[in-house]
Amino acid sequence: MLTVTSLLGDGDTDPTTDRILDAAYRELLDFGVRRVSVDNIAKRAEIARITIYRRFANRDDLLAAVAMREGRRIFDRVDAAIADEAIIEDQLVEGFAAIFHAVRSHPLVKRTLASEPDIAISLLSAQAGPIIGLARDYLASHLAAAQHTRQLAAFDPRPVAELIVRLAASFVLTPESCIPMRTNDDARAFARTHILPMIPSGKKRS
Repeated sequence: MLTVTSLLGDGDTDPTTDRILDAAYRELLDFGVRRVSVDNIAKRAEIARITIYRRFANRDDLLAAVAMREGRRIFDRVDAAIADEAIIEDQLVEGFAAIFHAVRSHPLVKRTLASEPDIAISLLSAQAGPIIGLARDYLASHLAAAQHTRQLAAFDPRPVAELIVRLAASFVLTPESCIPMRTNDDARAFARTHILPMIPSGKKRS
């Protein structure tokens, strides 16, 4: 039996699972988190309910899998955005701007914040452990790679990565701030001013 962890641990899925996740995604966009049901997802995917339950233990696991898949897609976009950046500082600045824009403009995030803000707060805070872990590990892997090339000093990248992830999530949940964060250039400026000093560099910054 496929679980959320085994399913999304390496990003591999089968065609039927993709149909289920696609149907769940569309149901979330159309009806929101509260009104999503496994029955309706099965009807939209044109499969039996038991087919879903062979892959996911319950509705919450299915919705978590949708969120994890969307997270992986966002990270693919971030990788593309920083592909031409050779210096870790530039990667971090462009990566922060890219991921902040991708999350804030994501259709599911926008829909949930607008129509079910209490659920959005829960999903991005109290229930956000798996997503935070995914984002933390993604960022930590990039920091570790920069340590390997001696662009960064030796330190445990995971706590630093988690702090950055949690900071970004707080701006998505509560955009009102004295700190400008409306545009990609705002996010870049924020990253250079506040994110880069959090990361021990392997060289002196000018």
